[in-house]
Amino acid sequence: MRWLRPDQIAAQVAHRARRFAESPAAWARRPVPPDPGTRWDPPRPFLPPGAQRNRAEDLAEGRFTFLNRTEKLGWPPRWEELGVPRLWEYNLHYFEYLWSLPYGEGRALCLDWIERHRIDRGRTGWEPYPVSLRLMNWCAYFFGRHREQSEHDAPLRSALWPSIHLQAEWLAAHLEFHLLGNHLLENAAALAVCGSCFAGDASDAWLRRGLDLLAAELPEQVLPDGGHFERSPMYQARVVYVLDLLANSGSAALRRAVEDPRARAQAALARLCHPDGEIALLNDSAFGIANAPDDLVGPVHPVGNFALPDTGYYGARSGQGHYVVCDAAPIGPDYLPGHAHGDILSFELSLAGQRVVVDAGVHGYEADAMRRYCRSTRAHNTVEIDGEDQCEFWAAFRVARRGRPRDVAWREEGEGFSLEAWHDGYERLPGRPRHRRRFRWHSQGALLVRDRVEASRPVRSCSRLHLHPACEVRELTAAGALVVHPAGTFRVAFAGPGALSVDTSPRCSEFGREVEGRDLVYTSRGAQLDSGFALVHEAADLRYELAHGAVVGGARLPV
Repeated sequence: MRWLRPDQIAAQVAHRARRFAESPAAWARRPVPPDPGTRWDPPRPFLPPGAQRNRAEDLAEGRFTFLNRTEKLGWPPRWEELGVPRLWEYNLHYFEYLWSLPYGEGRALCLDWIERHRIDRGRTGWEPYPVSLRLMNWCAYFFGRHREQSEHDAPLRSALWPSIHLQAEWLAAHLEFHLLGNHLLENAAALAVCGSCFAGDASDAWLRRGLDLLAAELPEQVLPDGGHFERSPMYQARVVYVLDLLANSGSAALRRAVEDPRARAQAALARLCHPDGEIALLNDSAFGIANAPDDLVGPVHPVGNFALPDTGYYGARSGQGHYVVCDAAPIGPDYLPGHAHGDILSFELSLAGQRVVVDAGVHGYEADAMRRYCRSTRAHNTVEIDGEDQCEFWAAFRVARRGRPRDVAWREEGEGFSLEAWHDGYERLPGRPRHRRRFRWHSQGALLVRDRVEASRPVRSCSRLHLHPACEVRELTAAGALVVHPAGTFRVAFAGPGALSVDTSPRCSEFGREVEGRDLVYTSRGAQLDSGFALVHEAADLRYELAHGAVVGGARLPV
């Protein structure tokens, strides 16, 4: 608890106490002002949210799919007591699938929710986060995409406006100050969307509240270099979507509030995408959740080196389809580390447009063994010491003692860059070990990495390369391997005291889906360990490799 902010602790206490003193039934009896009408004037159509993996024909047959899990709920669906993980149930109440439905079916679905999932204590659909996402989807779907039909549909308006009013008022009284971060940003955006959508005094109050929250949160959450402060490309994409929605509301005040952070966040997101068009899987990130980056920033991504020093991500993209992103970032805000992984000084790599060294991804948000594995240092392309994590992860979203990157130094070098840092995450262990890593990258597709582990007693060091499941290891030797992938081949040569082995571990690039992949594992033992590896694309000029002190199959270290 020492990491939490004082106001956050107070909000946690209030959040827990409120449930014993509050009467949802009394909220339902509150008077609702007359429908004030819509005042939106969006300059362009709203972009549907998320990956949109539910088809209208499947929904009509009662099949709902979230997180790669399909449940038959009927049509209209059961809204509660589903026997599914909490995050799956959250998705049901977000209503993102509304965008795949024609007006008539969307109308019927919302009216059914209003009738059968009324406000009550403990109902998932009335938790602030689902309320926030649902309000944005209802407003944009009915008063953006289907505005003309909705405005002339008196029976719909007679039910929809009272529900939106109740949900927005409930949300305004239950803002997630006990969690903060992306939850509070979504709360703020939902109030701003509702406030800009409708006329009237209540809407004006929602808009003012939303603008005040955005003014407080955006300078902290969108860092000066454009990265989101939770260091997750998946949440980065979601933030870009939300800011785009606010900018498109037609409200001049909202446009001014989000214009600069939106531009910076878009630019950072463009840097955090592989040549396949998908995000890098750093921290809690997965495919198939947020909008595709191309829909948010366009299909053209800048070539060359990049540095996001406030976020802590560095890398490069070449015209040949090579891409690398290196992680020298803190795990996230100290008071909000729930989406953090043990990935300090890890990296991801694509060669010739094909991902070849990947993050383990994220299996899900349930407190199970796979969730713990996906957060662990073992699941990332960095050095694990004595089988321990860089940070003390516990429960589903908790972190006790945590490592921090130190003395981060990045510079451009000719056709590439170098990055060096160390972290203190293992200093809590016997011998107080430290891990220092140096990356050197060349745009032809050559990555050189040097690791130094120092401790006051011998420790066991494991450097792992998690290969994409499409990679096949061939020509394995005591210190190197040839790896074949759909776009070509590359060689990996390890150097320094140690032994190379091949292991297997799961890759979880999507929620609820595991694919087995191969790992190259270089294990060393000692108190002062110098080791490293060279990873070189088949088309790279090997003279570059030799000039920097690494020999494929040899013993010299990259420098």
